[in-house]
Amino acid sequence: MSTPIRRVGVVGAGVMGAGIAAHLANASVDVVLLDIVPPNLSDAEKKDPRARNRFAEGGLDKATKSKPASFFHKSRAALVRTGNLDDDFALLAGCDLVIEAVVERLDVKRALFERLEKTLGPDAVIASNTSGLRIKDMLEGRSASFKQRFLVMHFFNPVRYMKLLELVAGPETSTQVRARVEHFGRETLGKGIVWAKDTPNFVGNRIGTHAMLWGIQQMLADGLAPEDLDAITGEPMAHPKSASFRTADLVGLDTVVHVADNCHQALTQDPEREVFQLPEYIREMVKAGLLGNKSKAGFYKKTGDDVQTFDPYEKAYRSRGGNKEIRAKCKEIAGEEDARARVKKLYDDQGPAGAFAWKLTRRALLYAAKMIGEITDDVTAIDDAMRWGYAWELGPFETWDAIGFLAALDRMEKDGLTIPECVKKMKATGATAFYRGDQVFDLGKGAYVARQSDPKAAPIALLRKGEKPVLSTSSAEAWDVGDGVLSITYRSKANSLDPDVIAMLHQAADRAERDFRALIIANEGEHFSVGANLFGVVVAAQQQQWAELEKMVNALQQGVQRLKYAKVPVVAAPFGMAVGGGLEVCLAADAVQAAAETYAGLVEVGVGLIPAGGGCLNLTWRALEGIPEGADVIVQSLIAQVFKNIATANVATSALMAQELGYFRKTDGISFDKARLAGDAKARAIGLAEAGYHPPAPRSYVLPGESGIATISMLVDTMVAGGFATEYDGVIARKLARILCGGPSGSAGPVPEQRILDLERETFLSLCGEQRTLDRMQHMLMHNRPLRN
Repeated sequence: MSTPIRRVGVVGAGVMGAGIAAHLANASVDVVLLDIVPPNLSDAEKKDPRARNRFAEGGLDKATKSKPASFFHKSRAALVRTGNLDDDFALLAGCDLVIEAVVERLDVKRALFERLEKTLGPDAVIASNTSGLRIKDMLEGRSASFKQRFLVMHFFNPVRYMKLLELVAGPETSTQVRARVEHFGRETLGKGIVWAKDTPNFVGNRIGTHAMLWGIQQMLADGLAPEDLDAITGEPMAHPKSASFRTADLVGLDTVVHVADNCHQALTQDPEREVFQLPEYIREMVKAGLLGNKSKAGFYKKTGDDVQTFDPYEKAYRSRGGNKEIRAKCKEIAGEEDARARVKKLYDDQGPAGAFAWKLTRRALLYAAKMIGEITDDVTAIDDAMRWGYAWELGPFETWDAIGFLAALDRMEKDGLTIPECVKKMKATGATAFYRGDQVFDLGKGAYVARQSDPKAAPIALLRKGEKPVLSTSSAEAWDVGDGVLSITYRSKANSLDPDVIAMLHQAADRAERDFRALIIANEGEHFSVGANLFGVVVAAQQQQWAELEKMVNALQQGVQRLKYAKVPVVAAPFGMAVGGGLEVCLAADAVQAAAETYAGLVEVGVGLIPAGGGCLNLTWRALEGIPEGADVIVQSLIAQVFKNIATANVATSALMAQELGYFRKTDGISFDKARLAGDAKARAIGLAEAGYHPPAPRSYVLPGESGIATISMLVDTMVAGGFATEYDGVIARKLARILCGGPSGSAGPVPEQRILDLERETFLSLCGEQRTLDRMQHMLMHNRPLRN
């Protein structure tokens, strides 16, 4: 094992430095965050520690308030200690790693490194977050020992959300330091590691900036509109919806200019250097303060309800426009869920969208091939960098394979493009794709080699044994994933809970008890589950099929309870959205292994309903389960908090926040890297089974009853009277209070679980009979929002 990194110093509390510090704290790492003493302090301020620490404290404060949030939960900010470089530099002496994120000036960095060398211990690692300065230049004058412990750690912004961490070793960086930092980045921070060479902008920004700028240049050459470029370079190209210009607005136009200029100035030998020559109108926008989202105006600007576009030809904002044929075709192609099939459709298109897309992509693919050996030696490194750092669904070489390696190459040759020698040699070997099973074509060696991958990053599909599932319905499957573990996977739209998924909960629990030692719920797609499908509920309510509707709700309740009391351990593995019925399933599990980016909550009130799949019961029981027997605890306050979370549809914006809100237990696991989630959930289930698992016994609790209902109702009345809730919100809230308090007789004695389930079901059915609830549900369906119960 490499020496663990427990305490990290971050120098520079700007956007990147504070973001790095926040994510380190997310990972429970102790952080020292330092910045300079603000200039021009008054004499009084010079003696005030808070004034002297203003830059560092200000950076931390901004990180705690940032949107999207930098911290998983605001409590993690307590792990960050702030200070300044004059008074608190000695705090860095106890750090295992120091990351500098100061201004991109050689003199500033060299001066800092000189001080660090005199302060840090002999085993401390020093890293720079630079993206443009060379290691050799930064380390001028440093000792051999310092150089052995130095490397670049290039994070992507926002640090919490972007998986990519580019590591760049210097010629003297030791193998031990390389291994130590790679282990820390992957295992502690959950990052995807790409080793880059010491070239300007490394891998992700080199390829990404080239693609963005070439797209803009070609758009201008062809006379297309910005809307046309974004329509094509978004989802149809298996890139994010933000596409080109919206991505630039997110990043900031000033940042785009800095990166482009850095490339153009430094890449004097780059065959594509002219691509990095920024169009002049973008420089003029930056000079005018049109920087994107940070200035509320960039390539796009929102004026009231109207989103306007900066016209590069007229140099002014105008209403949205563009080529209708291109937009229609791109919208059609974007409807294809499979990224490879989507890309193939785009490049097979014979219209203007397909023609323009090919102009962009043919050059981008060839450029990526030319960069092998210069920015990295590995095809997968480039693909990983673009998926993890730019949120592309497919990297350049994966895209080439999706189009068809030979077909695309033949088209390039017919277009008269210069093909890199390494690609010609690849074709000569008879290779038909860059990726072949667990192998990848090495353009440097001219042969297929084993693909290096994280052994823990196995999607649930790779864990499955056999050629067919153990159990199957139209909307769900249960697979043997080895080691005595059965895994449920939903197949419904957005992994919603429909009757066939609910039936699988029963069937899988039965089968797991008979033939397996543990059960996990591990879904695929963008979200774990958006809850129950509303369509069936709306149809049954409109037709007043109350018996059928009650049967549907009861089936969900009993399916959830079946998991809760299964004779084998049940582990849920949520990610993305786990709302409504999706969270209700998690509440029934013995344990949760959640992706760090999990958004969980009981959101049913948004459509005029209440949680009726055991959500009210199990969230309440979760709040009460830690009370020691005989303790004189005021249950009302705990019930009130459960009420607030359900009545306000409070959604946790991270797995850690879900723990703090009581949706997950504090003992539940969090996987920082979603790619490892399925394997982590399986390991957790095996651990429970091997530790001598015994299922829980049903519990009953004395609840607040009538007095609790009255207390919560007074709060609801105040909210309605103050205009903070509608009259109908008040109706729903009072019904919810009745459930959580166990009905009017809830305080008379311990309330059994079935009583709460009955109250859930009765209330759900009564609300389905309300026209105002039907209107809310139909509105959600009409606007194609996520279907939640």
